[in-house]
Amino acid sequence: MTNKDFIETATQDIIETATEMGALPTYIQIAEHISREINAGILLEGQRLPGERDMAKTYQVSVGTLRKSLARLTELGLLERRQGSGNYIKKNLKSATIYSLFRLELRKGGGLPTAQLLSVETMAKPDDLPNFGSADFAHRLRRLRFLDDIPIALEEIWLDGSIADQIHHEQLSQSVYQFCKDEFNLWISHAEDWVGLASIPEWTPAPFPLKAGTISGFIERFGTAQTNQAIEFSRTWYDSDVARYVARLT
Repeated sequence: MTNKDFIETATQDIIETATEMGALPTYIQIAEHISREINAGILLEGQRLPGERDMAKTYQVSVGTLRKSLARLTELGLLERRQGSGNYIKKNLKSATIYSLFRLELRKGGGLPTAQLLSVETMAKPDDLPNFGSADFAHRLRRLRFLDDIPIALEEIWLDGSIADQIHHEQLSQSVYQFCKDEFNLWISHAEDWVGLASIPEWTPAPFPLKAGTISGFIERFGTAQTNQAIEFSRTWYDSDVARYVARLT
């Protein structure tokens, strides 16, 4: 990708998402967008990024905000800042970005993850739920997931009741893992995914292109916190025409 291509293809949804409820700070969104393009191979090792003023103009932010994004990428080991020369890409598959465990990408690679929260409910764990956590109840979150403003997946996340008695809509951020870290000092240290096929559930919302009953890509995940306790079980149905599941090995 040339500098001109980078300028022309930076996503407008980063700008729009900045004003949504629970959105991550704009400088973090920009850093996450760039990090996912690095991991997907869209931005290559050693590639020089456009000038800071051009990038700030692209993302419609101040140069100061843009520099905060670049500083974050540098801290994550994904950027080398050379005095008087510019900013150069470094590939680091072990970097702990906010969305490093989000395995869905656009088919062309990358894409900034965002989410529309559909519902939050606290309830007794149903019989069809696998065994996880220590509580007999859980918080169920249903969300519509996007990459670069394109609806790509339905997500049903169960968080074990041991982390909190209640979870309210207004508490949640775009990243559930970041929410758990900020609110409860719990972070997902590793995740186990089972990938297969399943039918789209009845609760699918109108913006999602696949209708209820359609066979789609399917992911079941157990998320384990740093306490070595599985605090999350999730189900994700994704549209394989526009997204793919990617797990890169180091």
